[in-house]
Amino acid sequence: MIEALSSSMRGLRFGGLAFLLLGLGGAYVVANWIVTGTSEDLILRGLAIATGVILLLILKNWRSGFYFFLLWLLFEDLARKYMGNNMLIYFAKDFLVGIVYVSFFMSLRRHKAEGFHPRFIVPLILFFGFGVIQVFNPGSPNVLFGLLGLKIYFYYVPLMFVGYALADTEKNLQKFLTVNLSMATVIAVLGVIQAIRGSEFLNPTILDENIRGLATLKRYAPTSGQFLYRPTSVFVSDGRFASYLILMWLVGFGAAGYLLLRTKGGRKLTFVSLGAITTALLLSGSRGGVMWTAGSALICISAFLWGAPWKKRKAHQIIKIIHSTSIVCGLGLIVMISIFPQDIGARLSFYSETLSPYSPNSELSHRVGGYPIKELLTAFQDPRWPYGYGIGTASLGGQYVRQWLHITPPTLGVESGFGTLVVELGILGLVLWIVWTVTLLLAAWRVVRRLKGSPYFPIAFSIFWFAFLLLLLFTYTGMQAFQNYVLNAYLWLLVGVLFRLPHLAAQQIPQR
Repeated sequence: MIEALSSSMRGLRFGGLAFLLLGLGGAYVVANWIVTGTSEDLILRGLAIATGVILLLILKNWRSGFYFFLLWLLFEDLARKYMGNNMLIYFAKDFLVGIVYVSFFMSLRRHKAEGFHPRFIVPLILFFGFGVIQVFNPGSPNVLFGLLGLKIYFYYVPLMFVGYALADTEKNLQKFLTVNLSMATVIAVLGVIQAIRGSEFLNPTILDENIRGLATLKRYAPTSGQFLYRPTSVFVSDGRFASYLILMWLVGFGAAGYLLLRTKGGRKLTFVSLGAITTALLLSGSRGGVMWTAGSALICISAFLWGAPWKKRKAHQIIKIIHSTSIVCGLGLIVMISIFPQDIGARLSFYSETLSPYSPNSELSHRVGGYPIKELLTAFQDPRWPYGYGIGTASLGGQYVRQWLHITPPTLGVESGFGTLVVELGILGLVLWIVWTVTLLLAAWRVVRRLKGSPYFPIAFSIFWFAFLLLLLFTYTGMQAFQNYVLNAYLWLLVGVLFRLPHLAAQQIPQR
């Protein structure tokens, strides 16, 4: 026994010495980079080390690795801005999530994770198969456009299975919500600061020409002439920031309902997050962000009242959720108006002068009504509307492929998501899209109805409503939202979580 103890002590001393030597060696390497290398070299090598560490963590435990991927997904744009729009950083998230897939499916084979078979999988597979065929469309100038399209449309689909397995217990579900709302709070607060301080905050002095216009966009109120900066926060574009805020507001509102009905933990964080997100939305300068969130709030309030646990006499708690959320969001706006009246006033003027039906400069009816329909009809004026130009030829990121290949694909750009599908995939692609999205939404709605009257209903409906917005309403106005990798990844992740909720409800144990 004494020998074993002595051997263990020697092992500990040896391990400590090895750790010390490793730390000293690492410090020497870092110091050498600082002295001899540029700041970009230092950042790139630091990111390489971080990627290696995350890779090891993912292979060891896909659950922990998944959260590192999520962190990278949301903050990689910040690194891209300071690294001259380096494409290695852009594709790092795809490499990381690929390792998550490998680690997860290895656990699945060892029966350490649980899978499921969604009802909409057949229409989705048909759409995927048609997309693969479209890679070789004769109208596509290069197969790289097709590979880009496959990545944008389908690469994050396996996150649906990851999300389903991730939320296998109520504790893991609450952890998922807490992590996401914590990151959303940080991103929203940074966006608020940037909206007030200007584009110099969170942006390098010199921006790559491909993202300079996105990161420094300014708008003005047409009647009063007030200028406002549209913040990007940690992202490269104001649109990505605004769409992320819409998503997280829905997740936060659904989480507030779930937590208030189910447990006492996490409520303060949820309401703080909702207050920060609402303030950031107002300061974002995004008319769509403000309108979609306001409309979604009304829909969610009505749905929460409809799905409240009336039979269990807990419906008053739904009223409490609505009341508390309104107070928190209202207080946040009042504080900001009191401290920064000029910044808030410029945004309010911009919204009222471009959205009010009584304003001579209103764009509401044009943007929501006739314009998207006109753009859809424009897609059918192209001679290749029956079979399209090929998947990826009119997608986000195509500008980089064009730069690499020094070619210009002969596509017709349209500001309509359904029109983009016609341009890329032809009429059959549009039909297959409608079939699989409607099938998914119907399956999701069945889950929501099953959870009516349970504590899981608010978060279930919020996820369903986000999917409905993204796949139908947002796509009606443009394909950018679905092709936005942040929204796309969260769509599949949250769909998996949604289909897990009935299993959690079936094994519900009182926690209050």
